[in-house]
Amino acid sequence: QVQLVESGGGLVQAGDSLRLSCAASGRTLSYYAVGWFRQAPGKEREFVAGSSWSMYNTGYSDSVKGRFTISRDNAKKTVYLQMNSLKPEDTADYYCAAKTGDAFGLRYYTAPHEYDYWGQGTQVIVSS
Repeated sequence: QVQLVESGGGLVQAGDSLRLSCAASGRTLSYYAVGWFRQAPGKEREFVAGSSWSMYNTGYSDSVKGRFTISRDNAKKTVYLQMNSLKPEDTADYYCAAKTGDAFGLRYYTAPHEYDYWGQGTQVIVSS
């Protein structure tokens, strides 16, 4: 019922910024918890950022805390990941995800298996 499409990735230099977008179709993103994950070659899919649908709670991995910000625009059915001060170790494929069934809108989720819908990914390459 929900399709997610990421965009905004690309090739940038260390220290640059990017904003990734995740556009949803089929249903509104209202009342869905959302998250961003990334996966580099040879590594497991890694939690990056998550948000409850109410934005009451947000969370970030230690590696991106202070540099990345998750946000959403429910009217546009879009989730964003603002990435500042990018480092070569941020190079990965980035995926957005959505989870339904969070009745109270107070939690975010950090494990991939907790999510119901996934986008196809967008590639971010940071050169030094």
